Amino acid sequence: MARRAGKGGKVMLATTGAGAPVTLVHIKDWSWNGTTDRIDVTSMDDSNKTSLQGLADVSGSLSGFWDDTNDTAYAASQSADPVTMALYPNEDAVEKWGSGLVNIDFSIQGSVGGAVEFTANWTAAGDWTWAL
Repeated sequence: MARRAGKGGKVMLATTGAGAPVTLVHIKDWSWNGTTDRIDVTSMDDSNKTSLQGLADVSGSLSGFWDDTNDTAYAASQSADPVTMALYPNEDAVEKWGSGLVNIDFSIQGSVGGAVEFTANWTAAGDWTWAL
């Protein structure tokens, strides 16, 4: 696998539960966080803490520059159902890195000295498919 610059990344996001994902414009970064529940099974006769692996917890965020002609991220946050999202580390890499159903939270912020930007935090709402 080759190293890739993040500048070629892409996020595709649906705006409704039944909708097809479209490319989200003006994205500047995205993140994926994968944690796993740890179930403590330490007993008195163990010499150290012992745990079992539980369920995965997938979440992340994305941010970009607001465009008044495109409300994809906001519309996704207003969907009554989870929406489909796909993350691509680089458009030159043919395979998407991960995709699945998500619930989206949306916020927007502006300042005198900067561009108007949005942030969307997301959590998995079902199984994720990986291209690893």
